[in-house]
Amino acid sequence: MSTTLVPFADVDRLFRTFWDAPVTAGSAKGFAPAADVAREGDDLVARFDLPGIDPEKDVTVEVEGRRLVVRGERQDTRDEKTAGRRVREVRYGNFRRTVALPVTVDPSAVSASYDAGVLTVTVAGVYAGTSPTRIEVQRAA
Repeated sequence: MSTTLVPFADVDRLFRTFWDAPVTAGSAKGFAPAADVAREGDDLVARFDLPGIDPEKDVTVEVEGRRLVVRGERQDTRDEKTAGRRVREVRYGNFRRTVALPVTVDPSAVSASYDAGVLTVTVAGVYAGTSPTRIEVQRAA
């Protein structure tokens, strides 16, 4: 019997289950910022599009067990009394995105930076030691 190893099958499964159900954009609850999550070596790197947000005041990054939680609020600073018609495509309000982690991580392994409207969160070493290992099956005597 031939066994074919699929080196990243567990990683693929993990990526398919990364997200909690996102908040629908434009809902009364808020919006869900666009996000990219990738494995880079042994690290997980998540990038969130958050233009127009003050990351120091309006964004919180937390580790809750095996979950990375990014939450915050995009505030509308425009004057509501502006005369005339207004077309709104930018969503405002609260948001929360949750990324499932393969193992519990020490919060000191998590770093976050904000540049040009993109929040980048890195979870260092979360995939260390998760490479598949083939176990030889022995025939019973």
